[in-house]
Amino acid sequence: MNEKQNKINRRNFLKTVGATGLGSVLTSADSIAAQSQTSDTAKKPKHPQVPKRKLGKTGVKLPCLCLGGNQDLIANQIVLRIAPQWGLYYWDTAHNYTGGNSEIGIGNIFSKNPDIRKNLFISSKASGAKTIAEVEERLQASLKRMKTDYIDLYYGYHQCPGPALLTNELKEWAESAKKRKLIRHFGISTHENMAEVLTAAAKLDWIEVVMTIYNFRLMQDKKLNAAIDACHKAGKGIMAIKTLGMGQKITTDEDKKLTDHFLQRGFTKEQAKIKAVLQDKRFTAVCVGMKNIRELTSNVAAALDKTKLTQADTQALTEYARATCDGYCAGCANICNSAMPDTTYVSDIMRYLMYYNSYGEHDEARKLFTQIPAKVRNRLLSADFRPAEARCPQHLPIAKLVAEAVTKLA
Repeated sequence: MNEKQNKINRRNFLKTVGATGLGSVLTSADSIAAQSQTSDTAKKPKHPQVPKRKLGKTGVKLPCLCLGGNQDLIANQIVLRIAPQWGLYYWDTAHNYTGGNSEIGIGNIFSKNPDIRKNLFISSKASGAKTIAEVEERLQASLKRMKTDYIDLYYGYHQCPGPALLTNELKEWAESAKKRKLIRHFGISTHENMAEVLTAAAKLDWIEVVMTIYNFRLMQDKKLNAAIDACHKAGKGIMAIKTLGMGQKITTDEDKKLTDHFLQRGFTKEQAKIKAVLQDKRFTAVCVGMKNIRELTSNVAAALDKTKLTQADTQALTEYARATCDGYCAGCANICNSAMPDTTYVSDIMRYLMYYNSYGEHDEARKLFTQIPAKVRNRLLSADFRPAEARCPQHLPIAKLVAEAVTKLA
């Protein structure tokens, strides 16, 4: 089969969706159950199914594309209804996503269609928990919100910033939660100092899954890749987040050049970025936010498309990453923190600004910014960021970006 026959580009995929009619989007509970985590006797799915991969050593198989739930799923029930038709039965959420509305939205689906729960794989996270008591409290709240007796995969530390937090106390809690049948699998997620966190996690057999930022911008990071290798060899399930690496909008000549390159190949630059990570078989899945049917179908098309990125495609992404690196924070917070010990929120501020500028999540970005201690926020415009700028591997204009964040988020 040649490349042209293999290709399921976004335009053709949307034609396929359109041909099914809006009625198929509003599936019944029976249809969802039959088309998600199928058994041998299940009805053959109407639509192509996203390929599955092993979740490390757990014995579980999951679709290589995960429905990211950092959105108001109370208002966006239609995405939850249509996702399983294409084999997207792996949904990821967290205690703090949209103030709890993400988990509540999943609970609304379960309350109306209780039979579909067993056909879905749900992961959630103990957002903001600093003690074991808080981890337990958040787990119980998540169970209640989602109207379920168990969570398939629970990240007991959300955005883990360092190995010191992977304690025996957390291990004992994870074992207890499993014995109580409240969770089936345990993991941790990290947004900063990823290499250090993953290297430590690889050595801990009680951590079954790791979730980390990974995208075309970080593929040249030798330390991060060595840590991912260690996790893969240890049999961890590895989830990639933030795979688009900013740059969804076309605002610069570099954006236009990348967009044009991949449109000529038959897919969007966003689809290319997803494909770049999916071609790395170390990863079980990429977790991507899908806030409407257009985004869902575009991402599914990228996962279904068998066309491999060429060396020229990879080079286009590499050149784009180099040309725009001064606008992307790679999450190496330990470098900023050591340079600015009194202002240890530089990496967080860069991430919140990305949420605002690239993802359009204005309210969420402002909310997160207000959680930075007031004494730190009050001195941001007067702080001298030159030590952090001098050490930044990405050569970020940190002072300028912090000032922009204060203007937009304060």
